[in-house]
Amino acid sequence: MSAKRRIGPFEVNPIGLGCMSLSHAYGTPPPREDAVRLLNRALDLGHDFLDTAALYGFGANETLLGEAIGHRRGEYVLASKCGMTGVEGKRVIDGRPETLLATIDESLRRLRTGVIDLYYLHRLDRKVPVEESVGALARMVEAGKVRAIGLSEVSAATLRRAHAVHPIAAVQNEYSPWSRNVEIGVLDAARELGAALVAFSPVARGFLADGVHSPDMLAPGDIRRGMPRFQPDNFPRNLELLARFRAIAAAAGCTPAQLSLGWVLSRGEHVVAIPGTTSTDHLAENFATPAGLPREALEEVDRLMTPDAVAGPRYPAATQAEIDTEEFA
Repeated sequence: MSAKRRIGPFEVNPIGLGCMSLSHAYGTPPPREDAVRLLNRALDLGHDFLDTAALYGFGANETLLGEAIGHRRGEYVLASKCGMTGVEGKRVIDGRPETLLATIDESLRRLRTGVIDLYYLHRLDRKVPVEESVGALARMVEAGKVRAIGLSEVSAATLRRAHAVHPIAAVQNEYSPWSRNVEIGVLDAARELGAALVAFSPVARGFLADGVHSPDMLAPGDIRRGMPRFQPDNFPRNLELLARFRAIAAAAGCTPAQLSLGWVLSRGEHVVAIPGTTSTDHLAENFATPAGLPREALEEVDRLMTPDAVAGPRYPAATQAEIDTEEFA
């Protein structure tokens, strides 16, 4: 594990924990007692940056964190998100200030805390100027409910507009060797503005952790079933990349997951990764990622996982239309 990295006023270990999969998105969540055990184990190992959202489990994930580790609140930097929530059983993007100001109070109650360290706008609401949404988050900072502000899945242009209203401490976008769209603009813009780039899905939704060998492995309700890269017409080509990626990891003396995480962290000192997992073994494996992977291995990954080598876009067209991030042609 390399030295701590900065997110706004906080210093955290470069590998945090994305908590979504404990309540949301990847099929049936683990039993509650297993999730509680994993969260406490994460803190015991030294994970000091935990990420959740009002959306995950439509509040269930925030409730889980509050109940499982609320009594250890001083041990971790807590991040959550607003602007995309569950309304009557459906996912809704709503960046209106009045909605965001209501969401923060609901999140604080579920998380059993008086303040959220880093609060993101989860998605840009195209019907609401980002300046208005960020203005609402700025009022939360003034009220002492939030310590720092972030944005999720935005472009460099949107980041700059938001930063002009209030300093943005972090931008959370998908980033892994097979999802490199942040390199179009956000990675450099974040560095320039002094914001962290928080990489979600840094092991490619489990794929580069060598965890998905067939789309048939994915449980009913798993969001990856609808993602183009896991579809039968793209998956075989991506498996070929995985085989070569696995060989690079073996030669470097690390696991595929550690190679993916090490590559992400090598992209800049302002980059922090938040892999998610439901396995305590994988939790420990991720946290044990060596600080200095061989440069040759990282360069091999760079050459292997070019944007045009990966088969299929990140999201289906309907989902992509909701997202502000730049995409490769």
